[in-house]
Amino acid sequence: MKRPNILWYCTDQQRFDTIGALGNVHVKTPTLDQLVQDGVSFTNTYCQSPICTPSRASLMTGFYPSRTRNTRNGNDTFPEDIPLISKMIADAGYACGLIGKFHLVSAGRRPEPRLDDGFTYWQHSHAPRDDWQEGAHQYADWVREQGQSLDEMRNSPEHVRPEYHQTKWASDCAIDYISKDHGKPWMLNINVYDPHPPFIPPAEYDAQFDPDDMPGPYFKESDIKNQKALGKVDFQGEVRSPEEHQAKSAQAKYYAMIAQIDDQFARILKALDETGQRDNTVIIFTSDHGETLGDHGLMFKGCRFYEGLVKVPLIFSCPSQFNNNKQCSGLVELLDLSATLLELAGLEIPDYHQGKSLMPYLKSDDTGTHIRSHARCEYFDALDPYFTGGSGAFATMHRTEKFKLVVYHDHGLGELFDLETDPWEFNNLWDDPNYESIKNQLILESFNSHVILTTNVGSERIAPM
Repeated sequence: MKRPNILWYCTDQQRFDTIGALGNVHVKTPTLDQLVQDGVSFTNTYCQSPICTPSRASLMTGFYPSRTRNTRNGNDTFPEDIPLISKMIADAGYACGLIGKFHLVSAGRRPEPRLDDGFTYWQHSHAPRDDWQEGAHQYADWVREQGQSLDEMRNSPEHVRPEYHQTKWASDCAIDYISKDHGKPWMLNINVYDPHPPFIPPAEYDAQFDPDDMPGPYFKESDIKNQKALGKVDFQGEVRSPEEHQAKSAQAKYYAMIAQIDDQFARILKALDETGQRDNTVIIFTSDHGETLGDHGLMFKGCRFYEGLVKVPLIFSCPSQFNNNKQCSGLVELLDLSATLLELAGLEIPDYHQGKSLMPYLKSDDTGTHIRSHARCEYFDALDPYFTGGSGAFATMHRTEKFKLVVYHDHGLGELFDLETDPWEFNNLWDDPNYESIKNQLILESFNSHVILTTNVGSERIAPM
């Protein structure tokens, strides 16, 4: 296999359990279902932060968020001494393009400051609103050129029409990019904004999903009491019952947004076929983090680590080279996607990189049931108090094959779940004396992991940018 093209599609805030072929009978995802059939799915993939910027910074550097020193959503600056994998891949001879959201630095209604990112094609968009400076947001500029107003469409009963939607615009840009002769292998990173809230799909897609047909969130009455005990820990929004959240309606709209993504993703894959590039293109589908969607009385995101928020889809497809219709249940981190991208591009994975390439599971007979001993996720004062009403929280998740440990470091609180017997995390064992020794062991493992991951990689070992 010569060095492949890389088509890397990343949605925003899409939880793992939103694909038909992976068990959700309520969604409409025929394109993703086919990708599952044609590829390898990692069904226990965890992001490294439940918040956009630290998660994306981790993925783009190969470091945990605490190691990037970029743990706050929308920081004004980004460390200059840490190379981005897109720059490394570009330096290795790839043409690299970015469409949509990047968000390693705050856009703040200004042009998002460019880093040394290696992208020679840059079509940027962040939140699809009208209040951006001209030139700050290529998608918003494009909508104005069509004689339309994003805010008027967003606030109308029909919402943003499919032909003017950011998801469709991103597909148009992608088709334009992959149809060009770059004279070298290319990597295209497509970052659509959906299904990030607000949940306002176009009316045509909204009509396809009846709230009454939705299964609703994972919720028990005990969640109200449990979440109120965590009330001082940052989160976007209040703890409410599914009825108060109108969670089934939100779920229907969320699935409608994913249905539109699926349709637009199909257009891109068709362009790959029509240009004869499909056999030598690795297709990757993932998201930066998930969404609580009413689970445990919560909506949106914040300092929690429940499955719907921290577990994401991760699918690789290149039928001519990789296994087909394979599902790997071992623990995986988005850092491992980062390492795999480097290997796909023919690069040696640097010693400092904290991910693990998944290539052995893409090509071999290894079932992928045991990949990592644990997965880690961090929240270090990641949201501005404007969004949470809090004063800044610090917490970590340490997830083994059987248990999930969460420590809210600044509040003296924690959670411990046996995911084999309690996969949706209703029974907190933190204060159960029968699990005290297990809790203490996991706290020690998590602490040791943190110390090793944040101190044993000296900055002198990072290649100069």
